Amino acid sequence: MSKKSSEQKKPKNTYEVYSPPYFGGRWLGSTMASEPEQLIGRVIRTSLYAITDDFSKQYLLLKFKIIDVKDSVCETVFYGHDYGREYLRSLVKRGTNKIEYIFDVTTKDGFRLRVYPTVFTTSHISSSKKKAIRALMRKVVEEASANLTHDQLAQEMVLGKTSSDIYNEVKKIVLPRHVGIVKSKVLKLGQYKAVTPAQTGS
Repeated sequence: MSKKSSEQKKPKNTYEVYSPPYFGGRWLGSTMASEPEQLIGRVIRTSLYAITDDFSKQYLLLKFKIIDVKDSVCETVFYGHDYGREYLRSLVKRGTNKIEYIFDVTTKDGFRLRVYPTVFTTSHISSSKKKAIRALMRKVVEEASANLTHDQLAQEMVLGKTSSDIYNEVKKIVLPRHVGIVKSKVLKLGQYKAVTPAQTGS
């Protein structure tokens, strides 16, 4: 019992958390722990606005997982993202369709992700068109993941290139009102280089 009490009283240290270099190496905040090992696996949430300073991107929420601690600095990897609940709700309009598709992909460097591409239409469309759109969404994302590393795919999904590629394919069937990867999550970590972000605070 005394041992447990002494462990509870062990002082906690402050550690600084940064986004990975492919998301600017931005400071995400401070966290506390008695030992650095306790931080491994901890997930930090932030918005794309906090990363890019673009207020129009505040609806997009990012998750970063701590994978290493060097001195007082925590290294992270992209661990997923999702649209804010209110923003996602605002995209649903009466008299239109929301076409969702959920599937898993593997990047070139072995990361396994679950992705949620979604197309919002301007009006109701037929079941056959919905099926064709889902096939196109899968084709675009699977081709991208097969040719990109995890950090490259994360950037393209979050910054809009994947959505743009889907849009360009889907518009051959119907003109979409909005296309987005509304959610992603990493199911399995792959290969990555341990590079601690510079403590620039930028």
